Amino acid sequence: MSVTDAPAVAETEEDVQAWVGVELDAGFGDVACEQGYVTHWCEACEDANPVYWDDAVATEVTGGPTAPPTMLSVWMRPLMFDPRREDAIRPLELHFRLKDATGLDKGIVASNEIVFHDPVRPGDRVRTVQSVRSISPVKTIRLGTGRFWTIDVTYTAQDGRLLGVESYDFFCYS
Repeated sequence: MSVTDAPAVAETEEDVQAWVGVELDAGFGDVACEQGYVTHWCEACEDANPVYWDDAVATEVTGGPTAPPTMLSVWMRPLMFDPRREDAIRPLELHFRLKDATGLDKGIVASNEIVFHDPVRPGDRVRTVQSVRSISPVKTIRLGTGRFWTIDVTYTAQDGRLLGVESYDFFCYS
């Protein structure tokens, strides 16, 4: 089901559970993978792996230059300022729409898991589709009263290659 079909305000448990299975095609990230970003990332992380610093090693080991797998979500992040855009886009937009619908304005990431598939290579444009996998009943924990939910983000390249699937478990509360 598309995000446009989900209840804008989830007043009942049925409205909340109607969000399970909702998908949002967030489109392509604002920035294509390029070596300059990779170099700065490796510098900041002090990642000395020669696969990211030496094209000959990269070609021998991976068939050409790649970005570190830990950069996967970098390529889906929207620019926080873009003069060509009228509306602000939030990273993990589906999560924020679910927060808005449920009135649960605070939240934490309880866990995060990524399964990597094909590597991201310079020149790749990364597209994401976000989907709600599950939403718990109302729970009370030390942070407050709210719900756990899981959002999966599927990453694909411009040519359709599956790059990875990331799962976020959130606890949102008011």
